Amino acid sequence: MTPDTMTATPPSPLEQLIRDQIAIDGPMSIGDYMNICLTHPDHGYYTTGHPVGGRASAARSGGDFITAPEVSQMFGEMIGIWCMEVWQALGSPPRFTLAEIGPGRGTLMRDLLRISAALPGFAQAMDLHLVEISPTLSEQQSLTLSDTGQKVTWLRDIADLPAQPTIVIGNELLDALPFRQWIKSGNQWVERAVGLQDDTLCFTTRPALLPATDLPENASQQPDGAIFETSSPREAFIAQLADMLIAHSGAALMIDYGHLKSGFGDTFQAMRDHAYVSPLDAPGTADLTSHVDFEPLTKIAAQKGCAVPPPTTQGAFLLALGLLERAGNLGQNRAGNVQDSLRAAVERLAGNTQMGQLFKAIAFGAPKSLGERWPGFG
Repeated sequence: MTPDTMTATPPSPLEQLIRDQIAIDGPMSIGDYMNICLTHPDHGYYTTGHPVGGRASAARSGGDFITAPEVSQMFGEMIGIWCMEVWQALGSPPRFTLAEIGPGRGTLMRDLLRISAALPGFAQAMDLHLVEISPTLSEQQSLTLSDTGQKVTWLRDIADLPAQPTIVIGNELLDALPFRQWIKSGNQWVERAVGLQDDTLCFTTRPALLPATDLPENASQQPDGAIFETSSPREAFIAQLADMLIAHSGAALMIDYGHLKSGFGDTFQAMRDHAYVSPLDAPGTADLTSHVDFEPLTKIAAQKGCAVPPPTTQGAFLLALGLLERAGNLGQNRAGNVQDSLRAAVERLAGNTQMGQLFKAIAFGAPKSLGERWPGFG
């Protein structure tokens, strides 16, 4: 294979660590490479950096990328409406956990908490938990939420959430969990990996095969060089979350970019300073992600016994919750430039050529009665 090489010289401490490990153990799986780049305690992207830019669709306001909550307050408000309706569908429990996993700068939660004041009893019943591994982002979240009047507990693992009814939010979370790639070679699918060639990082293969039972039905029709992606960490996370919801009642909402049906293609990407770069360039200095394959995740939630509404696009989800109506209320009697900004935000969040079609939304939970009352899902 033609190597995809790096340009950074001399190597950073993290890059040298990766090179040394490959030199000893051989090519590294993409999942292991991604994990060390994002979460290494001393040099990892999430543990040492400031990845998310602030709310400014044009200025970008720092960071390496902008998430939907930073586009407009309306995104967090629509998620708040979803949470309030789910809480009511669960029977308005007097104590419940609201947990956001990977909360970014805390912007979504701030907007959610503000609009949730409209429902009596909701905020008073809430135990708010944020699950975060980044010290820098935890600090930012604390500042963002300091004036909300809501007590916040920070955790590093969902296993530590209280044993009570729980509503879980994960926006652009699943894409950051490690995944593996498999490349077709003849009648086999061998693992794509990160190796060394001429003392530079490159894509290569390693001696691991993907069983045919793990492939879509049309895998045999794919040409040599086709790529299929799997993610056992994502599947394990959904399974763990589903078990928790079955045990204690509740619901989860996951929004991410990806596809609702399993398919083929290389979606490994890196983002630095709001631009795409090679995933092998300067490890630990860019956000590494891939598109989420939602099909196996919804199947796992259903197999665990959760109610699972038909997945949908982010655009359809937000519009069903009242995005246009909220934009109209915010723009009423406001200046033309404010109304233009609101229209642009709606288009960016829900438009078919922007985030509205690329991003998908799935939900699952228990009790089964939720199957008839899923806000935003048709």
